[in-house]
Amino acid sequence: QVQLVESGGGSVQSGGSLRLSCVASVSTYRLHCMGWFRQAPGKEREGVAAIDSDGKTKYADSVKDRFTISKDNAKNTMYLQMNSLNPEDTAMYYCAADYAPGPSLLDNEYNYWGQGTQVTVSS
Repeated sequence: QVQLVESGGGSVQSGGSLRLSCVASVSTYRLHCMGWFRQAPGKEREGVAAIDSDGKTKYADSVKDRFTISKDNAKNTMYLQMNSLNPEDTAMYYCAADYAPGPSLLDNEYNYWGQGTQVTVSS
């Protein structure tokens, strides 16, 4: 069983930055696919960014060049650096992981999920 705990959410103004963290209960070196998803009220959950065990990354078009996913296997932690935030980025952000190969932005390819951290961007 893998437990994931997110942190780093908050409220910022448009143009601001936040860094989300996701700490895993197992070695992130073993988690071949890790990702960040978000869900805004009334909308479906969408994949934001993903990273595999080799460091290969994948991003949603809406966040390319603004968000950066990374992980530190020594700390069992994955990060999402979010820059140039805008109100459309407001959502609950979830960390997800799986032992299957990645990276993937499809939520049905992940078996382990965190509880989420809220990000609110005001104009």
